[in-house]
Amino acid sequence: MASTTKELAFKGVPFIRIYKDGKVERLRGSPYVPPSPDKDPETGVSSKDITISHNPNISARLYLPNLPQNQIQKLPILVYFHGGAFCVESAFSLNAHRFLNRLVSEAQVAAVSVEYSLAPENPLPLAYEDSWAALQWVASHSNNQELDGKEDPWLAKFGDFDRLYIGGDSAGGNIAHNLAMKAGLESLCGGVKVLGAFLSHPYFWGSKPIGSEPKGEDFENTLEYKGWDVVYPSAPGGIDNPMVNPAGEGARSLAGLGCSKLLMCVAGKDQLRDRGVWYCDLVRESGWKGEVELFEVEGEEHCFHLRSETETENVKKLLKRLASFLV
Repeated sequence: MASTTKELAFKGVPFIRIYKDGKVERLRGSPYVPPSPDKDPETGVSSKDITISHNPNISARLYLPNLPQNQIQKLPILVYFHGGAFCVESAFSLNAHRFLNRLVSEAQVAAVSVEYSLAPENPLPLAYEDSWAALQWVASHSNNQELDGKEDPWLAKFGDFDRLYIGGDSAGGNIAHNLAMKAGLESLCGGVKVLGAFLSHPYFWGSKPIGSEPKGEDFENTLEYKGWDVVYPSAPGGIDNPMVNPAGEGARSLAGLGCSKLLMCVAGKDQLRDRGVWYCDLVRESGWKGEVELFEVEGEEHCFHLRSETETENVKKLLKRLASFLV
């Protein structure tokens, strides 16, 4: 008699299970929530969903703070990339939406939260390509660039393209790093420059542990180690590919970061904490000409600010630090 039990190909608890028949079961991910075109009741922030491209399929949720009526005020622009190990979560999920409402209100920025392709159905580097395309689309609003009718009035009216920022959490922080490196090589539309990047609890890893990371087999059994091959199975160099290990073989010098300032945010109880500190050291040692700062919230877990239903004191600390960076 044939067994009805499906065979697992990969068990990535707490995020994902992949079965040998190709089925993907996502174990984590906050629920979808609609935008708030008539203003979020708690923060007064307005949001709407837009389509950037149909081929490839790229969309985003845009956010605008509560501004005085009939006042046109140019705002810094943040292009944000959500976390979720490259395989769960969404720009339209509760966690990302709640966090962006809080951050946009605190920092008084216009934000574009990018919906990029998720692995394993759409393996890396697709998420990087989607995110770069979204950043180019945002930049194309500068200098009245021709957008074939696809321009967004919020960005055109309120965006200050001399203050363009990128940032993200966890996998999104990894995306922000890789886009900053790409921006050091390739120009954005209209000659727009990325002023700054924040990396919040970013996902970096490698073949050898550093700091307080697990050792031996425990290290190789971490989700950070095993999951990379699932989300980017064709990555040259595997877990030492420069996309996930900025010091991996063949990696470009971090002196090539294409922005002027960098904020690294880490949490004391996060397994990724030591990688964030190490990354800052690498940037400083590279001879990069920009300003780099490390901000740590002690006693907190990975991406605590995204899961917090209320604005705790530590959530407020992080929001205020990000707001002081996004100026």
